[in-house]
Amino acid sequence: MDGRGDRAAGGRLTRITLEEGLRRGASPDIEHERDVAIYDLIEDNRFDLVGAEGRACQLHLSIADRRLVFDVADEAGERLAVIGLSLSPFRRIVRDYFLVCESYFDAIRHAAPSRIEAIDMGRRGLHDEGSRLLQERLAGKVAVDFATARRLFTLVCALHWKG
Repeated sequence: MDGRGDRAAGGRLTRITLEEGLRRGASPDIEHERDVAIYDLIEDNRFDLVGAEGRACQLHLSIADRRLVFDVADEAGERLAVIGLSLSPFRRIVRDYFLVCESYFDAIRHAAPSRIEAIDMGRRGLHDEGSRLLQERLAGKVAVDFATARRLFTLVCALHWKG
């Protein structure tokens, strides 16, 4: 589902921030992935908070007490909701995803194109699995399309491993 029709009628994110302490010490590859995910999210997303449907929102992502925290505010900065998701269901996928990403980043520098493509297929498959899980965990709280869930999952991975 590309969700383009849904986005026109639904809410969206206009700003995304990450807990500053989690940004420190990240590798250049992780920083790049974070920056691209945030840029892409701002450009094109569907984030429809239950109870505030159709509103533009700001999102601050952090980790507290082994939970992923979505702190959602309106455009004026007034808090609309704080949603905490346990990281436990994501651990295996995130761990496997990071192992494949390390192989992918190494392959880009040293491997043949066929090897890079094979690793990338595995990376995309794990990313899709994590994105679907994130959509399921947010169900009933926030409606997100698959493209938005994919970009959010990129941030979940980066936050989880640096948190």
